[in-house]
Order: sequence, then structure tokens, then C-alpha cells
Amino acid sequence: MRTFGEAPPPETFLERLKSGLARSTGGLSDNLAAVFTHKKLDAETIRELEEALIKADLGASLAKRISAAVAKDRFDALITEKEIRTALAGEIAAVLKPVQKPLAIEAGKKPFVILVAGVNGTGKTTTIGKIAKRLSDQGHKVLLAAGDTFRAAAIEQLQVWGTRSNAEVVSRPAGSDAAGLAFDAVERARITGADIVLIDTAGRLQNKAGLMAELEKIVRVLKKLDVSAPHATLLILDATTGQNALSQVEAFKAVVPLTGLVMTKLDGTAKGGILVALADKFGLPVHYIGVGEDADALQQFDAQAFANALTGAS
Repeated sequence: MRTFGEAPPPETFLERLKSGLARSTGGLSDNLAAVFTHKKLDAETIRELEEALIKADLGASLAKRISAAVAKDRFDALITEKEIRTALAGEIAAVLKPVQKPLAIEAGKKPFVILVAGVNGTGKTTTIGKIAKRLSDQGHKVLLAAGDTFRAAAIEQLQVWGTRSNAEVVSRPAGSDAAGLAFDAVERARITGADIVLIDTAGRLQNKAGLMAELEKIVRVLKKLDVSAPHATLLILDATTGQNALSQVEAFKAVVPLTGLVMTKLDGTAKGGILVALADKFGLPVHYIGVGEDADALQQFDAQAFANALTGAS
């Protein structure tokens, strides 16, 4: 029990996720409350449930499939709002659980090279810093490569995270060749005995052929040092972009061997259902999700916890 004037305890990660997904008008949890003006799971309620899922960015086909699964064996039955939220969370979790996979670092591959890509504004450099901090806290020796050579601010940002995570940062002046820097970073990791190399890259729009070709070049150069590199290629996605995230995955997947996804900014959108749509369409592992700026705001993805937060299930 708190005394008068005492500050409330900080929100847990899951509380922040739940409040973030419900924050904007049109959040699935709020829309579900509006759906249940009926006591029966009849045709009208199912139609409204489907619309609520579409508004949350699950996409029409998946929304229809999940609504049908929820209605199975329950059609025209009396049902409470809590029961329907629980059932819906269960169906969504079933879609998400196959992609709930931690980022695995293979000890036999040293240094383990992680290439990180994404469009402008996804929070890519900050996310790399947070991942570096987590890996360093787990006992790994991490080296950071400031491969976003277009932005001097990105290099400075990564250097700050390097200090926080006790990781060396390899950088070059702004405008330098990113592929050459990636090569130097892996060579440096071999000399220093670093376990992991995390390579930042410039933010690039998926429809810019020149920038996508540069990303392809980085992969080619890395393979000259190690034919199995990069050992992981992560795409950072901004949840607020909604359905556009699907085209981003398509575009990057065509250029580099994507192995996993990280979804950021889930504290600022009511359309977190895009993560469910991504899981259903691509089946790529989701390693982390983010709900804020501090290091603890990036956490390992938990399918059931996410489904509960999205639907407002307890």
C-alpha cells in the first residue's frame, strides 16, 4: 500500500505493452468492448469481431480465419466478454507461437556476425545498442560496427551504446564505404576475440534500388571472410507503419537472407496486430519487441503475453 504522495511503482514491460497497444483510438481491446453489446456470439457479433481485427491490422483474410475459429463450437451461444477475449487471445497466440524464437548465438561461429537492416525511422541504431547491452550482460564480448555511414549522428549514437554495453565500436568518417567498414569490423573482432559483431546499416527505403544494392554488397563482402556470414540478418520494423511492414519484409527478404524480426514502437500504436499478420505470412522468427527508449524496453518476444496484451485478456 502506497503512502500519500509516494510515486507509483514503474510499469512492468507487459503493462507498458498493454497500455501502448490500447493507447490510440481504434485499439483492438477497446473495439472488442464495443463489439460485445450482444450476449450471443451470433452472425452480427462475428462480423463486428472480424472488423475489429481488420482495424488492428491483422488483414482481412487472417481476421476472417481467426473469427471463424473463435466462433467454432460457440456459434449462437451465450458468451461473456472475458470468455471471448480469452478465446481470441488463444487463437492469436497459436499463430504467434511458431515464431517465438530467441536470438540464438552459435558458439562454433566466432565471431557470430549479425547484420541489422531497416527503413528510416524504425529505431534501428537504438535497437542495436539495446541488443548489444543484453548480449553483453549475458557474458558475450560484443563489437559494434557503425555501418550507417550516411549519418554522423548514427555513429555517435552507437558510440554511446558502446560505452553502455562495454562494447568496442568500429567506425569510419561519415560517407565511408559501409561494406569496407563491415569487413574491418569482423577482422577487428578476430584480433580482439569478440564473440559477436553487430553491424548497423543505413536506413533505406525498400523501393530504392541503389541503397538495397549496397546492402547486398555488405553481404557479399562478409562472405569473403566467412562463407556462412552473416550468421543472422535482422530486420527492424516500426509497428506504427501498419500494413506497410509486409512490403518491407518482402523487399528486404528479396535482397538479404532475413533470419529474424524485431518490432519496435509498440507503445505508440493501436495496430500491433501487424505482428500477427507478419507471423502468419512469413513465419520469420520474432526475437524482440520494443515499447520505449530505455534498455529494458526491448524484451524477448512472448507470444501468449503479446496476444493477451493485444486483446485485453487477463
